[in-house]
Amino acid sequence: MTASYAGTGPGRDRFRPGPPALPGVRHQERGAAVVEFALVLTVLILLVFGIAEFGRAYHASIQLTHATREGVRELAVTGDQAAAVVATRGAAGSLDPALLDVTTSECTPGLETTVHATYPFTYSIPMFGSATLTLDSQAVMRCGG
Repeated sequence: MTASYAGTGPGRDRFRPGPPALPGVRHQERGAAVVEFALVLTVLILLVFGIAEFGRAYHASIQLTHATREGVRELAVTGDQAAAVVATRGAAGSLDPALLDVTTSECTPGLETTVHATYPFTYSIPMFGSATLTLDSQAVMRCGG
């Protein structure tokens, strides 16, 4: 009498664990892969567009900060509020000057003056929607006199 061990002998493949080797199994696996790819691709697209929109918003914020610095410099040197507003709008770069809201304070020699600007930034991410953020910047400088 000989001992037979699991996995050896003539009937070793009879009780192999796992799904049965049927003709349609490969087709079902391919369908599952397509569904998984669609789910992963959706998240990946959201991520890529989100990063791009964040970059646009950050660029607009930097442009707004630069514009308020230029405006307060003009106000501190000349003391002219209208010229400061024009300088702020002119330095806004890629921002739409018509949407830029600029307010200035009075320039008294030896005291600080401020230029405050706001800009509505609209972002849009596919399958997520769009919204408007209000970007805000303020610059302060001492008036020259």
